[in-house]
Amino acid sequence: MTGPYIRPADLSVALEILTAEPDRRIVAGGTDHYPARVQPMPEDRILDVTGIAGLRGISVKDGVVRIGATTTWSDIRNAASLPPAFDGLKAAAAEVGGRQIQNRGTLAGNLCNASPAADGIPPLLSLDAQVVLNGLSGARRLPLSDFLTGYRKTARAAGELLTAVEVPLPQAANRGGFLKLGARHYLVISIAMVAAVLKPDASGRITQAAVSVGACGPVACRLSELEAALVGADLADDLGERVTDAHLAVLSPIDDPRASAAYRRDAAKTLVRRLLTELSAGFSAKEAA
Repeated sequence: MTGPYIRPADLSVALEILTAEPDRRIVAGGTDHYPARVQPMPEDRILDVTGIAGLRGISVKDGVVRIGATTTWSDIRNAASLPPAFDGLKAAAAEVGGRQIQNRGTLAGNLCNASPAADGIPPLLSLDAQVVLNGLSGARRLPLSDFLTGYRKTARAAGELLTAVEVPLPQAANRGGFLKLGARHYLVISIAMVAAVLKPDASGRITQAAVSVGACGPVACRLSELEAALVGADLADDLGERVTDAHLAVLSPIDDPRASAAYRRDAAKTLVRRLLTELSAGFSAKEAA
């Protein structure tokens, strides 16, 4: 197959094309690709993967939640079958641009574009997500944290396609959340954003915590020291009060037109505290009901 634009219907065909033409631009929605190439007319040779059967949809099998690469943010936002630990990912889906972008933009596009301010990445990090990469020789899996290697850089090899994201099925008691700070509510690049998932035991104490921050470094990252400090905490307490400056030392925000580095760091701390307070209050409200 030749031509500047190809939209195959079969994964094996797409991989053959990509192996033969590793420089061909992969598009899965195009909401990042085309706005950046308004003028002059883009000359990229396009491989559009949105027509490949089996790459779109959410399923649960053998204790794993699988989200296909071309699943849209609207699909995720409206997914009624996802457990409460995915509430942060669903909240992030509602913040990815406006409704038109959410209807068109895809999970794989958000991850492979690898923007430090990609809304979908912090909640997926907090869910211990891994990506599935397919090539002609087969599939390999990488933790999302290893897939994102730097500013707009990933570990996807030539000839590979990101075909799915997989998440270990969380327990029903786990809860997730997401908060984002921007200059306005919609159609805005994040100044800072946070996501978290808390796992409690029957007595209401945290046995596992995952907290991640985006837009405060070249890649989003987990706050491992804070996560360790939260283990054993009682959900009846205000968990936000446990957050210290030292817990956010791993962040490396920059100055840019949207915010200064100092503002970003302070905003991240405020958002982490606010989210943990909201999650602990949510557990209490559930128990009261």
